[in-house]
Amino acid sequence: MSNTPATAASSSKSKAAGTSQPQEKRKTLFQKELQHMMYGFGDEQNPLPETVALVEDIVVEYITDLTHKAQEIGSKRGRLLVDDFLYLIRKDLPKLNRCRELLAMQEELKQARKAFDVDEDKLASLD
Repeated sequence: MSNTPATAASSSKSKAAGTSQPQEKRKTLFQKELQHMMYGFGDEQNPLPETVALVEDIVVEYITDLTHKAQEIGSKRGRLLVDDFLYLIRKDLPKLNRCRELLAMQEELKQARKAFDVDEDKLASLD
C-alpha cells in the first residue's frame, strides 16, 4: 500500500494549506502581521507556525481571488480602479465601511502633506 499514514498526513496538510509546495520553500508574506492579529483576536502570543501558514494561505487566496475579479471588471473599461474593489465588497458592510474610512484617511493625509509642502516652500522663499 503506497498511502502510508505519514504520506497521507503530509498530503492532507498540503491540501489544507492550499498549496502543493513544501512549507519550507514557501515565501511568507504576512507571517509577523498575522501572528500579531491572531494574538489580538485571542490566540496564543506565539501561535503554531502551521496555523499561521494556513491563515496566510487563506488570506493570500482571498486577496488573489478578489484582485482577479476586480481585474475582470476593470478590463471592460481598460483599467483597474479602487471602485472595482468597493463594488466587489459592497455586500460586506463592515469591510466596505472600513475601506471607505481608510480611503478618506488617505485623502486627508495627502492633503496635509500637500499643505505642509506648500508651507515649507513659502518658508524657504522668505529666507
